[in-house]
Amino acid sequence: MAKKSASSTALRPKFAAYHRDSPVWDKVDDDLKVRIGKLSADKKLHERAVAIHDVLLEEFPEAHCELNYTGPLQLLIATILSAQCTDARVNMVTPALFERFPTAVALAEADVEEIEEYVKTTGFYRNKAKAIKSACADIVANFGGEVPEDIEKLLTLRGVARKTANVVRTNCFGYPGLTVDTHFQRLTKRMGLTTNDDPQKIEADLANLLPPERWCHFTHAIILHGRRTCKARKPNCPECRVAPLCPSAFQV
Repeated sequence: MAKKSASSTALRPKFAAYHRDSPVWDKVDDDLKVRIGKLSADKKLHERAVAIHDVLLEEFPEAHCELNYTGPLQLLIATILSAQCTDARVNMVTPALFERFPTAVALAEADVEEIEEYVKTTGFYRNKAKAIKSACADIVANFGGEVPEDIEKLLTLRGVARKTANVVRTNCFGYPGLTVDTHFQRLTKRMGLTTNDDPQKIEADLANLLPPERWCHFTHAIILHGRRTCKARKPNCPECRVAPLCPSAFQV
């Protein structure tokens, strides 16, 4: 059993034991610990969430981040570019961008107009170029040119919100985390695992239902399931292996 963190001792008695028993509980960031500690344990909902993830584990055993990257800086930039853009499109853009600007220093010192030319086809390219340059300037000025792994530090980077920070932490540094994108929001609500619309509340709801060692794979698998089967306009319920566990099956 993993050693209990200091913050876990102050949590409510109804706080689910599988969190404190998780081998990676000590890697969960403090803010998320506090938020899920305020939620009551729901055994039946927890069991259904685990059952859904078990199906997704069988369906997508190798689920992983579909952005191409080498190292945390590239993933940070690719994730910024992925906002309202497909991973496939981002993967078409980033090789030339990373070849031209291989380091945080290079991007921090680049003309923003030149970055814009490389990222133009990803949409909202002016804002994205500014965010990339600003975040890299912060990395150079405050973290010696290396992307930090602490979520508190990642969130100080201009243009980096919790979704992007979680992507980098989970995929590059091995921390447990849930990345709440549009697919994640839509599917978890359809499946009755949350009633919230706010991404941070959704993150806390799902973190409360699944042990931390499941979070990263669940994120990737639920996103893949949303892209391939449970689509926004026309979910393919007849072919969906999660349908027996989904209260919205055949009703959308």
